[in-house]
Amino acid sequence: MDVVVLIARILFVAIFLASGVGHLAQTEAMTGYAKFKGVPAPKLSTVVSGLLMLVGSLSVLLGVWGDLGSLLLLVAIAPIAPMMHRYWNEQGEARMNEQVQFNKTVSLVGGALALFALFALVPTLGLTITGPLFNV
Repeated sequence: MDVVVLIARILFVAIFLASGVGHLAQTEAMTGYAKFKGVPAPKLSTVVSGLLMLVGSLSVLLGVWGDLGSLLLLVAIAPIAPMMHRYWNEQGEARMNEQVQFNKTVSLVGGALALFALFALVPTLGLTITGPLFNV
């Protein structure tokens, strides 16, 4: 079962590793899009979210305080749904596309929360470098 959980962790963090690198490697382009979407402090938000995604995903992937890494991912992605995917302000196909992205992002938040619980409640979770940071 340890291998199954490791595979799940790899699959879950793949998008955040890529996004974190993208935020940091293409900061100006990402900042422009965040500004277009009305995100406050777009450059700072881009850099901070990129760092949170990168550090959080590496933590989950390697199993180094995976509970903390899961929370870092949650903090990075939870604001994305209401700030970047405001489907209620759109019409037609744009509304549908933004609503799909909103729902996907909310699902990823749920996944990060579930991983937090898994790491925190199963301190003997195999194939990790450390146990959980938090005692629950």
